[in-house]
Amino acid sequence: MATSGEAPESWYLALLGFAEHFRTSSPPKIRLCVHCLQAVFQFEPPQRVEARTNLQLGSVLYHHTKNTELARSHLEKAWFISQQIPQFEDVKFEAASLLSELYCQQNLVDSAKPLLRKAIQISQQTPYWHCRLLFQLAQLHTLEKDLVSACDLLGVGAEYARVVGSEYTRALFLLSKGMLLLMERKLGEVHPLLTLCGTIVENWQGNPIQKESLRVFFLVLQVTHYLDAGQVKSVKPCLKQLQQCIQTISTLHDDEILPSNPADLFHWLPKEHMCVLVYLVTVMHSMQAGYLEKAQKYTDKALMQLEKLKMLDSSPILSTFQVILLEHIIMCRLVTGHKATALQEISQVCQLCAQSPRLYTSHASQLHTLLGLYCISVNCMDNAEAQFTAALRVSDLTTHQELWAFIVTNLASVYIREGNRHQELYSLLERINPDHNFPVSSHCLRAAAFYIRGLLSFFQGRYNEAKRFLRETLKMSNAEDLNRLTACSLVLLGHIFYVLGNHRESNNMVVPAMQLASKIPDMSVQLWSSALLKDLNKACGNTIDAHEAAQMHQNFSQQLLQDHIAACSLPEHNLISWTDGPPPVGQFQVQNGPTTSLANLL
Repeated sequence: MATSGEAPESWYLALLGFAEHFRTSSPPKIRLCVHCLQAVFQFEPPQRVEARTNLQLGSVLYHHTKNTELARSHLEKAWFISQQIPQFEDVKFEAASLLSELYCQQNLVDSAKPLLRKAIQISQQTPYWHCRLLFQLAQLHTLEKDLVSACDLLGVGAEYARVVGSEYTRALFLLSKGMLLLMERKLGEVHPLLTLCGTIVENWQGNPIQKESLRVFFLVLQVTHYLDAGQVKSVKPCLKQLQQCIQTISTLHDDEILPSNPADLFHWLPKEHMCVLVYLVTVMHSMQAGYLEKAQKYTDKALMQLEKLKMLDSSPILSTFQVILLEHIIMCRLVTGHKATALQEISQVCQLCAQSPRLYTSHASQLHTLLGLYCISVNCMDNAEAQFTAALRVSDLTTHQELWAFIVTNLASVYIREGNRHQELYSLLERINPDHNFPVSSHCLRAAAFYIRGLLSFFQGRYNEAKRFLRETLKMSNAEDLNRLTACSLVLLGHIFYVLGNHRESNNMVVPAMQLASKIPDMSVQLWSSALLKDLNKACGNTIDAHEAAQMHQNFSQQLLQDHIAACSLPEHNLISWTDGPPPVGQFQVQNGPTTSLANLL
């Protein structure tokens, strides 16, 4: 205990020093740190010391232990006491911020929201905390899918930042609002907002890294906006700017100089995270355009960087980046004839989603969609239908309308191949009619819907109608460099002309289809094109060319067959039966070879 000559403050400083020493030890000695902080209360400290110690205890317990109830009790005391003390902003608002975070972790969102509102209301004279709390409440509304309230708060933040003279933070609020408007598909509001952001970003003269990071945020929104609209060619100038911008950032050194305006004390993402994000949007672009080797190259780079970052950083955004990268590369593998690898990567996505309920909630639909695409590639049409149906069931597709259209388009292709699902097929096609009221603004998906119509007309022997639909697909895919759709449309048109006996016109379609398919490379289209070239050359009496095409067809068949057997033999192949409940991990039984018919595949 304190001797009569010593003030409690010296004991407080000593205990605080010990607590910090134990907290920063390697490894941290959290139990001893907590004991030192708890000992402070033995001295009946003044209110300021009591509030600060409660905040420190709450923070240590929240971040380093599982004792959330005790953490919550200390944070509630810190928030309660600090409100009675004038000029005690840092403790007061840090307690409010941490406590609302803890409430959310305990699913007590209805306690977090009023707490944040009260803190926002009383923090107007403290620009840094006022902006930070507004961001926090907006994020909470976003997680609850209440994007309207989140947008309103970000608008309030932007106006507040303008009033306190922080154009940098004003841009951050506006760009965040733009991101939510893009998620809501409110494109009419997005355009003027992005134009305003562009002007603010260009005119702002401040820390070069902060300026470039604003530019990256702005360009990422522009690029994703184009990609959502399926405009692969139009996006190229923006994407190039973005790639140059990230190169600039990586050459700049972080300045330790703090901004003079406390409202500027924010950053959007660490520059290492921005690098991964730029790789990610580049992969998305390469995938849509059909540059699959390029997509593969950038995915490898991004995943390598992610692995390094995840060793040092547990930020949940890194797992989100990883899942989105894997989703894209899995689609590439299925096209390039690497189904076994794709299946193992689908299993990896399952494991990542099993570790994080939040990730699973936002990616369940994509996971079933990938399994549906895998099922098509190994000719398990019943399972493909079950997976696409599950994908439509498990996700809130009102906020993912492009994903909904993508799933429905693929489900329609399954019904066409099954050949006996007329009623279900026609009700689906009604919902994705590219000739009127197509449900999404994506150029790419609308072109794909014309292709699906062409495919159906071909199977029904209505060749003139099929040609009309496929020419429409070609026109649209050529306009935006959608190479894969172009290759598919050319080979199907070639097939139609072959059936109609117009061998010359058929050859004019199949040869460029083959060239484009080998550039992508798309194994299925190469298989199809080589079969057609073999028959065409045979019909025209070109024996040598026919033999060469037959040899090519044989090679592609062998490659696909071996990959098919390898994929169906993997224990993960059993994932095709999973349509309900959380993602299964480590529950796979090894199969005895493939269980599907190879005749139809080849």
